[in-house]
Amino acid sequence: MNRISKETENRKLEHIKICLNEDIGFKTKTTGFEEIELIHHALPELNYQKIDLSTVFFETHFDFPILINAMTGGHQESKKINKILAQIALEFNIPMELGSQRAALENKTLIDTYRVAREVSSKIFLIGNIGAAQLVDHSSMKKIEKCIEMIDANALAIHLNPLQEVLQKEGNVNYQNLLKNIKEIIAQIKIPIIIKETGNGLSKSDLQALKSVGIGCVDVGGAGGTSWAAVESYRHAQGEELVNVAPNFRDWGIPTVVSTLLAVKMGFNVISSGGIRSGIDIAKAIACGAGMAGIAHPFLKYAHSEDLEALRTQMKMLIKELKICSFLTKSHNVEALKSAEKVIFGKTKEWLEAFKI
Repeated sequence: MNRISKETENRKLEHIKICLNEDIGFKTKTTGFEEIELIHHALPELNYQKIDLSTVFFETHFDFPILINAMTGGHQESKKINKILAQIALEFNIPMELGSQRAALENKTLIDTYRVAREVSSKIFLIGNIGAAQLVDHSSMKKIEKCIEMIDANALAIHLNPLQEVLQKEGNVNYQNLLKNIKEIIAQIKIPIIIKETGNGLSKSDLQALKSVGIGCVDVGGAGGTSWAAVESYRHAQGEELVNVAPNFRDWGIPTVVSTLLAVKMGFNVISSGGIRSGIDIAKAIACGAGMAGIAHPFLKYAHSEDLEALRTQMKMLIKELKICSFLTKSHNVEALKSAEKVIFGKTKEWLEAFKI
């Protein structure tokens, strides 16, 4: 095993431990969901039992508009996490995205930490994942093809994490020629391509650039949930330059609600993620026009402890809250929920006015 692949593997384990044991949330910035009020209807004119929460995304039918978002892979500790998450994805008929597959590209012995999800069932809609920083050279297509083949991926996410990269002492900070390479990837790859941020949101100019090269689906990965600047700050030893720099970027980014509404307005198929913590948040994300809501960190604890029953209970609670929101907003299905009445207040409203949304 070479030094680089060992560094990547060790980093995966460090990320899991930090996310489980440390305070990694934004300090002052929020997602904006708390500043959205869905309008209550005392006369919903619906039969609660007949509300349909199924949806079609990626031209595929799912029972709920919930995505198990990217968490991990690339260390043997993460194998059990991906296995149990895949079991939940199969049971509830929802899509699942794996963590960055970079580690397995560098070290083939780690492929099984990702492949385990596909081994649970061929029926799961699995989304592969590779960082944009790994796609700046001439080997991009080979890397993409290996990621897809590794898990028989139904779709592929290319994640953007420039802040995290620049706060890692081993980070890849070359982000040149990405749009050109993404355009070439879209032309050659037959499965859906998703461009996703990882906790700092997508701006109007980002979205315009992505649209110009043919991207149709984005995961906004907005600010307000897990702060990867905070995560990276725990990895630096005292005396290192970045130990004092990383915490200063803890609240950097565009809130999830703002990026979601912006991407919807610009015509993208949208996965809203970044700090979604309840079925009410999911309902608000859908009411903003998203087709899916992505959740990661809330599932990590029970997945790591391999507590399938607790994960099942957690998912049922999310679904129950989402269904109640649908009932109280006169939304008989997911499409109706997208146009549910809502009011937006506070800083979120100021953000939207600044972006002219």
